[in-house]
Amino acid sequence: MAPVQLLIGSRWQAAGGTGQTREVTSPFDGSVVGTVALAGPDDVEAALTAAERGAAIWRRTPAHERMRILLRAAELADERAPKTARTISAESGKTITEALGEASRSGDLIRLAAFEGTQLYGETLPLDANRGTGQDKVGFTLRQPCGIVVAITPFNYPALLVLHKLAPALAAGNAVILKPATSTPLTALELAECFIDAGLPEGVLSVLVGNGSVLGDALVTDPRVRKISFTGSTATGEHISRVAGVKKLSLELGASCPVVVLPDADIEAAASAVAAGGFVNAGQVCISVQRVITHPAVTGDFLDALVPKVKAIRTGDPSSPDTTMGALITTAEAERVERAIAQAGADGARVLTGGQRDGAVVRPAVVADVDPRSAFSQQELFGPAVAVSKAEDWESAIAQANGTAYGLGAGIFTSDVAGAVRAIREIDAGSVHINWTPLWRADLMPYGGLKGSGYGKEGPRAAVSEMTEVKTIVLHGRPW
Repeated sequence: MAPVQLLIGSRWQAAGGTGQTREVTSPFDGSVVGTVALAGPDDVEAALTAAERGAAIWRRTPAHERMRILLRAAELADERAPKTARTISAESGKTITEALGEASRSGDLIRLAAFEGTQLYGETLPLDANRGTGQDKVGFTLRQPCGIVVAITPFNYPALLVLHKLAPALAAGNAVILKPATSTPLTALELAECFIDAGLPEGVLSVLVGNGSVLGDALVTDPRVRKISFTGSTATGEHISRVAGVKKLSLELGASCPVVVLPDADIEAAASAVAAGGFVNAGQVCISVQRVITHPAVTGDFLDALVPKVKAIRTGDPSSPDTTMGALITTAEAERVERAIAQAGADGARVLTGGQRDGAVVRPAVVADVDPRSAFSQQELFGPAVAVSKAEDWESAIAQANGTAYGLGAGIFTSDVAGAVRAIREIDAGSVHINWTPLWRADLMPYGGLKGSGYGKEGPRAAVSEMTEVKTIVLHGRPW
């Protein structure tokens, strides 16, 4: 099997500077999905040099022409979606049904970004309000691309999280160097090929696969890079913040998302939503339901409704349409999640179902009577388990919801409008969902967290704003 080439400066290269390759394997059965060439420091320098040239060309390309190229890339993403879905499923362990859903959103996401790249409005400045000095002047603001954007993406959504960075950055006129997760690089390279085949100019796009500690530090510390967009662990995000220097950052980091179930909630609807929202992609989603906070009056009914739904989740071969939950990304990750569930039980919680491991597959688990101060609640699990705790009243429920270092997403189930409004105002999360779980996202909406979950927003309109800079223009007339 010939290795997949590196993409440097919009040109495919047969091998990286390291001369090394890496096999990409299925998390489910260990079979080889593909082989990729690994990049090294020389490739980072080549990509940055190419990006300098590409950024100069691309920012001068009219917005309508950039849009035309991106719309063609969207068409290609649509045409290639079935193949992309197979790649997603094979290299990430995601079920083929989930992978098809992800791949089918790719084209529309590119279209959204392409449009937003043509909408870079400025504003006029009322300089005549400045007494004595502004009457003969006209001022306005102008948006322009940052220049070179470095995008670093994780494994769990290898198409959508790549495109949420790549498409807005290109639409806004930036050159991009993409560093995808080493466990799921094939999807990123396939999507990059859509942009290259659509006519992206030389120098504008590079995709470097390799060790994050080598490539990542070299990219984020380089002064030629003006913008970094990162999705991944809190520890890595904190490291980037320390070493990046003076440049724009968007960081989408960890989470431990809560769902509050109040006594007046529709319990069946809440249980159905949690049974989906806690276990999509084997729980490997930043906005997955990790914590459920229930009032004691409804805890029993909620668990009685939830547990059978979770037991009905079918694990197995991700390529089978009958499988409803696939594998974790590695056996080591599955072992970590298995240990965390077992430790929760040892600490006094009740494991009502699940937690058993078979290779990289962990049976979906419901864990009741979890201490909200425990590691099982406080730390991001990133696996297929939901922790259920009790809260005696509204104040303690909100305190529990806000009681971790994170603030990415939250949900609340209630039939009381006043309670919903209060939750909207008092829960500290980047998105708050009323009568649903945080595991819902429209690609066009602003997306990002508060507190330790990071800063900056994604979603095409928000991301285009993040990937541009504002300059102020003043036209000086003659003094009166």
